[in-house]
Amino acid sequence: MPALSTVLATALGRHSRFAGVQPAALEKLPQKGIAHIHLRVHGFDFDGHRPLLRVPKLSQFALSPKNNLIHQAACFSRAADSGHCPRLHDVLPPSAELPMGVLIVDEIAGVPIDPSQHMSAVAQCLAQVHALPMPPPAARPPLADHGDPVAGIMAFIEEQAQFVAPSVADPEARREIIDELDWARRFAAKAAGQIQPRSLVLTDTHPGNYLIDEKAQAWFVDLEKALYGSPAVDLAHASLFTSTTWDIAANGELSAAQVRQFYADYLALLPAEKSAALRPWLLALRRLTWLRTTTWSCKWAARTHAVQAARQKTEPLSEEETILQRHIENRLVNFTVLSTVQRCRAEWLGPDRLDLEAI
Repeated sequence: MPALSTVLATALGRHSRFAGVQPAALEKLPQKGIAHIHLRVHGFDFDGHRPLLRVPKLSQFALSPKNNLIHQAACFSRAADSGHCPRLHDVLPPSAELPMGVLIVDEIAGVPIDPSQHMSAVAQCLAQVHALPMPPPAARPPLADHGDPVAGIMAFIEEQAQFVAPSVADPEARREIIDELDWARRFAAKAAGQIQPRSLVLTDTHPGNYLIDEKAQAWFVDLEKALYGSPAVDLAHASLFTSTTWDIAANGELSAAQVRQFYADYLALLPAEKSAALRPWLLALRRLTWLRTTTWSCKWAARTHAVQAARQKTEPLSEEETILQRHIENRLVNFTVLSTVQRCRAEWLGPDRLDLEAI
């Protein structure tokens, strides 16, 4: 089978904006996640940005290759007007040589963020995305539209909750997670039908999905899971301990004071009416977002790891991919360690609980 750069150069060569492109112009970037390969294209300029090829390896929503491209293209297109997300230029459809197709987007010139230094820039990025106007309901697909954001996140949690018992060996940690599930179900029943702020949200907003440029602007670059829902979920996932320790390069622990400052920076960027409407939901959605992440780690332990192990028998991992996978495995195991569970729950149950409504 030809090298990926050769296959991509051939496919790009049929595109009017890439006439004459050669395989040597394509540079594979270091592996950041499990779902995509990224290659920059040297020698071409799209209005001040070098083009970047985003090559899916799998769909994290189990979509068909065609629908996965349509969904990701919509994510990029909807978020680009924020000025904090890459523009989408085109897609190469799935083919025999490129079974998952390709997205052509702007490469953002930047470095991984440092959660201890750059959360104010992240707040600005999210505020700009959340300020985008909501399209009419008929124009929101293929992105999911959570008319009730609590019910929307609970759907993920309930689907994943079945994996808690078989995946969490420590009975005390398991009991605490089940206590959170009990609270979440009561809260969801109470919140049903209540109006709360909604917007385009990015969903997978952990620090590893941003780059910071030379002007100290944060860019969100992994647009795969956007939907219409609660902005509070993005704020939570950007700043929870399980998120800020997820990525190898963008890694750090935020103090309670730093978390409060992050929320304060974000709320200061909103119109007063919108920030007032959002405040009562911040801590509860932070709690639900932690539970979504934690139950997802249980599902991964029970199901996804076995699938990946089987795949590696036919597709051996490179050294870079092996290091990344080991890091992911270690972090996901840590999510359900009792000390981590208690550390996170202390934000809403402990004597020093975060009072986000008072910010």
